[in-house]
Amino acid sequence: MDVVETEWWTMALAPEWWADVEEDGTVLVADEDDVGCLEMTTLHKTDGQLTPAELKQIAVTESPSVPAWKAVNCGDFRGFTASFSEAEAAVREWYLASGGLLLFVSYSCDLDNRGMDDAAVDALLDTLARSAPASA
Repeated sequence: MDVVETEWWTMALAPEWWADVEEDGTVLVADEDDVGCLEMTTLHKTDGQLTPAELKQIAVTESPSVPAWKAVNCGDFRGFTASFSEAEAAVREWYLASGGLLLFVSYSCDLDNRGMDDAAVDALLDTLARSAPASA
């Protein structure tokens, strides 16, 4: 099993999935069938840890058209998730935090493929782990 590894987190990949790190640090993850794509962006709180209330406020502010957010645990990360349709796409979003680290995760696919990768995407996100801080 392959592993996506960034400076701040890791995630295991099933054999049929691939990952690419863009120049801006965004991680793209998809399967060989190219049904849909996960985009993962890492942000940091300047001072202290993200509270659940702060994280929910970020989700509501950044995605105001989402009708309801549901609490979720993904590996070492806790946060909120929602599913919705946008134009011709089925979208799932997660706002996940561990300490002061925030992961914004988005999965999108054609409406015709809605739900096809849900179990696989959930299994991937369940392997999210914080990277050990570098020792000084």
